[in-house]
Amino acid sequence: MIGFYMKKLLTSFIFGAVLLSSCSDQYLVSGSSNVEGLEGKMLYLRVFKDDDMCAIDSSRVVHGRFRFRGTMDSVMMANVFLEDNSVMPVVLEYGDVRVRIDENVQSATGTPLNDSLTNFIQKKSQIDARMAELPHLESQMIMNGIDHEQILVELGQQARELEIENDKLITRFIRTNYNNVLGPGVFMIMTSGFQYPILNPQIEEIISQAPPYFKNHPYVKEYIKAAESNMEKLRQY
Repeated sequence: MIGFYMKKLLTSFIFGAVLLSSCSDQYLVSGSSNVEGLEGKMLYLRVFKDDDMCAIDSSRVVHGRFRFRGTMDSVMMANVFLEDNSVMPVVLEYGDVRVRIDENVQSATGTPLNDSLTNFIQKKSQIDARMAELPHLESQMIMNGIDHEQILVELGQQARELEIENDKLITRFIRTNYNNVLGPGVFMIMTSGFQYPILNPQIEEIISQAPPYFKNHPYVKEYIKAAESNMEKLRQY
């Protein structure tokens, strides 16, 4: 069974993958944070390898600053961890990456893939915030004396529309990034919240149009294998 390391979606992206690069390429991640709880804590930079998250660097937060630096033989998707908790994803690619960790917003900018990833996360966070607002809207409608059945219909419709918008955003982003580390990375985050690997219509759509680079990524390949096995078992019951 494939191992899952992400406990929460988003915020979330992960993983080891390959792009063309040279052995002499270096990554530099300069970080800052205004979160008081991080001061003095050790942060770890981890990549997905052999079905686990392996630390490749560490840095202590001092006066709200931290830094990761090292060499790489390929572009990689990584995660910043505090102990066993994933804080945020970051792409290790050539150039100076600027990471910001605040109470409500995390971002990685300064390089093409990180800019693209951060833009995606911001859009998804907006959808998540609108979804989280629905219970508050329900309370307001109840206070305004609106019929309960009407409330269920209206908010149910809004929830379905947000779910569709969310699925389309994720699917479109993965398809746009089939041939770089972001595609497999976001796929990993998307599926990490599942109880076990499955094939639903969204995943089948993603896989059916995916090129070899995406399908041969170690995580994606193992996920598909496990999901197909699980679906076959379900059909037997």
